[in-house]
Amino acid sequence: MIPELGNFALYIAFTLSLLLSIFPAIGLRQNNIRLTSLAPNLSVGIFLFTLFAFGCLVYAFLTDDFTVLNVAQNSNSDLPYYYKIAASFGSHEGSFLLWLVMQSGWMFAVALLSKALPSDMRTRILMVLGWICVGFYAYIIIASNPFETTLPFYPVDGKDLNPLLQDIGMIIHPPLLYMGYVGLSVSFAFAIAALLSGNLDSTWAKWSRPWTAAAWAFLTLGITIGSWWAYSELGWGGWWFWDPVENASFMPWLIATALLHSLAVSEKRNAFKSWTVFLAIAAFSLSLLGTFLVRSGVIVSVHAFASDPSRGVFILILLALVIGGSLLLYSVRAGAIKSVGKFSTLSRESMLWGNNVLLVAATLVVLLGTLLPLVHKEIGLGTISIGEPFFNQMFVYLIVPFALLLGVAPLIRWKQDKIKSLYVPALICLLLSIGLSFSWLFLEFGEVKFFAFLGVVLGLWITLFTIHEMRITWRKLAKLPISHVAMVCGHIGLAFVIAGIGLTSQYSVERDVKMFTGDTADLAGYNFKFDSLKKVDGPNYEGWAAVISINKQQRNVETVYAEKRFYPVQRTTMTEAAIDDGFFRDIYVSLGEQLPDRSWGLRLYVKPYVRWLWIGGIVIALGGFITLFDKRYRRNKRMS
Repeated sequence: MIPELGNFALYIAFTLSLLLSIFPAIGLRQNNIRLTSLAPNLSVGIFLFTLFAFGCLVYAFLTDDFTVLNVAQNSNSDLPYYYKIAASFGSHEGSFLLWLVMQSGWMFAVALLSKALPSDMRTRILMVLGWICVGFYAYIIIASNPFETTLPFYPVDGKDLNPLLQDIGMIIHPPLLYMGYVGLSVSFAFAIAALLSGNLDSTWAKWSRPWTAAAWAFLTLGITIGSWWAYSELGWGGWWFWDPVENASFMPWLIATALLHSLAVSEKRNAFKSWTVFLAIAAFSLSLLGTFLVRSGVIVSVHAFASDPSRGVFILILLALVIGGSLLLYSVRAGAIKSVGKFSTLSRESMLWGNNVLLVAATLVVLLGTLLPLVHKEIGLGTISIGEPFFNQMFVYLIVPFALLLGVAPLIRWKQDKIKSLYVPALICLLLSIGLSFSWLFLEFGEVKFFAFLGVVLGLWITLFTIHEMRITWRKLAKLPISHVAMVCGHIGLAFVIAGIGLTSQYSVERDVKMFTGDTADLAGYNFKFDSLKKVDGPNYEGWAAVISINKQQRNVETVYAEKRFYPVQRTTMTEAAIDDGFFRDIYVSLGEQLPDRSWGLRLYVKPYVRWLWIGGIVIALGGFITLFDKRYRRNKRMS
């Protein structure tokens, strides 16, 4: 009964989406306030019914209702309750329902928190979001219904959740990622609403900025947690593989980063308006492209949903309508968009423009590397591989000028500045960055590797310039907008990420060993002793744990447990790596297979500064969330 109610709620939400996409449009055309005023109420109704539908699905998982096909294929009666909740969005169908919860939730937030906007502007934004919802609800009802039944015959137990997804990271990662993906639809809706109204002054940019910052912050957290999950769960010790699905989330993040900076220029200087609108369209379009890649079956990835290709066709049609329609509107209206802000070559606007160009170039590199192998194969030219070396090399070329501009930009004035004011701080920061980096690497590692040196220099360059800028502005700190603090967080977080990438990629060491119980092995000054092997039993798995003592200079550092788990229902064996984590280094032990002579294969890693990647990602996201506390975006009085 409960699943049927959830299914019925989806139909109601779809109907309300249709009404939201039609009635406000008629009201705006006829200047009918009664019709336009329906938009916020319809948005609230869509969210409540969608949330109710998702609650029904979660209830079906928690109560082991195997009459629901989704539950039967993705859960099991022995699965812990928290993984049953995660299983509700661990499938293609369930994940799309979670997507709709997020989509309707963002729309509900706009209806609730944007009362200061002019009523016609808010109506257009909600109407655009309603158009998007119509396509999404039609898709889930027609091609991806999470409440499809197994009746009249149903199994006595389920097939269990994919063991890869039975991890705390996968409880947190998808909701955060979807919040970011879907949140970009609000930026898109602001841009389309502005194009429809023809009113593209700085006002729309100002009120779009906090929504974009929130979506970008959630997307940053989602990518960060996803990287940590891949590192801790897949057992290979890596944090990024340039997997097509990883790239699918990275591309909208790059464009959203450019959009945030462009919105700041549009708001403060009334410039870049046409470019800002284009970036808002591009960011959400890339989110939809990522959805297509993950759910169409065109790629193979541990992150992708195995799916009927017909679903991919449906998403492709939706993608073409959204992107094609928005770009058509943009092409018609772009000529009328006038940016009145003028600036010289040496100005903060120029610096931000340069960084925008580099971010878009990085996005094109990722897009090319992701799609070219797929296109090459589909048109019958054979299989090609574009892997890690291509992406790494191209990003080195792009990250150097990006970091240099990022460090300098906050010191340069809007509109125009003089280069002589930068000579002394730039020279001091450069010399300090080079000297401190060389000394640090040589003293800690005994050798200086170029790419590690480059990463640390760039990280210190950004950090030192940020400190210098804070030293200059601290006296007027109380007068600065809180978004200035957000900028500092974002830049410091990125410095951590860049330095961490350089250090861990160049100085990480690993060793494959064959060990019996009692054997020892050495790596990077650490001694690993295979103390014992013990049986482990979980709620839905069984296996073995290798007890490994880690010592350094005859002193015990930690005892870790590297597991090999077997999931009987899925007939799948999984590796659970043992990690002794720290601010300066991780020690990572992965248990392999038992060999014919009864010994075990183990892989040992020592990974310096790998935690800086995720610390930096969290600090960057914090900057986005801090922006939301800026009083300029929380004024209650209505805009004229």
